[in-house]
Amino acid sequence: MDIFAVLTLIGGLALFLFGMDVMGDSLVKVSGGKLDRVLERLTSNRLKGVLLGLGVTAVIQSSSATTVMVVGFVNSGIMKLTQAVGVIMGANIGTTVTSWLLSLTGIEGGNLLLSMLKPSSFSPILAAIGIILTMTSRGNALRKDVGHILLGFAVLMFGMETMSGAVEPLAENEQFTSILTRFSNPILGLLAGTVLTAVIQSSSASVGILQALCATGAVPFSVAIPIIMGQNIGTCVTALISAVGASRNAKRASMMHLYFNLIGTIVFMIVFYSVNQFVDFAFLDQPASAMGIAVVHSLFNIACCAAWFPFANVLVKLATLTIPERKEERAENVPDELAVLDARFLEKPSFAVQISRDTVIKMAEISGDALQLATELLQDYNENKAKLVESMEQRVDRYEDALGTYLLKVSNLDLSQNDSRMLSILLHCINDFERISDHAVNIRDSAVEMHEKDISITSGGMEEMAVYSKAVQDIVQQTIQAFRTGDLTLARQVEPFEEVIDGLSIEMKQRHITRLRKGRCTMEAGLMLEDVITNYERVSDHCSNVAVCMLQINEDGFDTHEYLELAAEEDSAWFREQCISLKNKYELPEKK
Repeated sequence: MDIFAVLTLIGGLALFLFGMDVMGDSLVKVSGGKLDRVLERLTSNRLKGVLLGLGVTAVIQSSSATTVMVVGFVNSGIMKLTQAVGVIMGANIGTTVTSWLLSLTGIEGGNLLLSMLKPSSFSPILAAIGIILTMTSRGNALRKDVGHILLGFAVLMFGMETMSGAVEPLAENEQFTSILTRFSNPILGLLAGTVLTAVIQSSSASVGILQALCATGAVPFSVAIPIIMGQNIGTCVTALISAVGASRNAKRASMMHLYFNLIGTIVFMIVFYSVNQFVDFAFLDQPASAMGIAVVHSLFNIACCAAWFPFANVLVKLATLTIPERKEERAENVPDELAVLDARFLEKPSFAVQISRDTVIKMAEISGDALQLATELLQDYNENKAKLVESMEQRVDRYEDALGTYLLKVSNLDLSQNDSRMLSILLHCINDFERISDHAVNIRDSAVEMHEKDISITSGGMEEMAVYSKAVQDIVQQTIQAFRTGDLTLARQVEPFEEVIDGLSIEMKQRHITRLRKGRCTMEAGLMLEDVITNYERVSDHCSNVAVCMLQINEDGFDTHEYLELAAEEDSAWFREQCISLKNKYELPEKK
């Protein structure tokens, strides 16, 4: 094997790893974060967890990536350890799908149908379709990602064929054969597989390399089996690294992954080689094939999962014993509400955007609840409610700070068109939701001052304020609902609502001026109501900002003023109709 063959081998390996990376990333983009959302919404049904872990891993082609996601879920409190164990088991089976795809390289025969199943036959077709889809995508993100999936698969298979061709001369190389003979020692083979997989952090890739070496015909099953066992242990390294600095429960999740593979491997090795002493498995001396590697890889992981399944709670207990709970750290059982913005999720941009959106929705709901409480204080003052409004506003501030930092990190990732659009909406809206909570505090402060100074408002003023408050609360809830559901029709109805509230503000201020002139209301009470009205009006302005942002970004434009002008010109009839309906609904009572 000369220097050129070595370079060909390295090039083939590079193409193989690159193809796997491109295909996996594109599959995740096409899923739009749905696969990860499925993982998040697991129930306590362990079998369902196994199947979901299997399915997600089979699609993203990496048990390490799935397990890292699970560690992130456990760290943020989304998933319990008892749920995580099922997913981890399924992930180990799902990762064997890659070895079956790669085993297609070993297909032989003159039959046309069989020949077409060989990657060397159909990969060029997939590559051609992939490049056509990519070059004609013209902003169509889905078509581009599908093209990348096909190209990634073609490159992966081409890299596999290249590696196999490069190592083929090693079949006659005595030095290579003698090195492999050493790995027939189960312990050395186990260590070799562990180290190789730990270095490249992918059991699928390391199994692919082993399958390529099997093309020489010089790798017997006695060498391949211990290496495969080691690969299952080596794949745990990624999850262990990701758990550094995480909560104790997250560390336990990574330890469960290690114990599952480590104990399973040790038990298998002891039983298999003990039986071999008496039975003497003849197939161990036979050359391993790519298909044989896939069979061994799958059988081991399926058997391991089946054996552990009834004793899943033992894995949880082992992990808990390894990382025991400390008295001063029991608070970790109640996770930080913002821990969900985990850096691990940045590895899957689609899910990072989705989890950010969910967090912004929670932030918006807290702001809406704070405004509701502040409004109630105007009608019936309560000290506990007053303190709660301030506490909720501080929570919203923490949300804004954490989301702002996290979203900036997400903005640097490779996002799909839909995710990029959603990220823009989130970045624009978090400030508006935070400002709503600020105005809630301002209204609360006015209520506190009126209570402490015993400022009374006329019955007519309170009746008007009740109608006005209801209108503002309703526009806030409508805006949050539109944001939560992504309903653009509902968002479109916010602008005429805001127009009506502006009209109510003007009318209420005029009525207060009239009462002041007639001496029915004190100057101090008038100033308090003026402040409350102004804050309510600002709240409706922020609702308008959120709704307009949703509409504009989904229409690929950002000119707010232009949008409002178009809304007035093109939809004037619809706009007037909406305004009239809302004016009738929120009509102020007769002047008193």
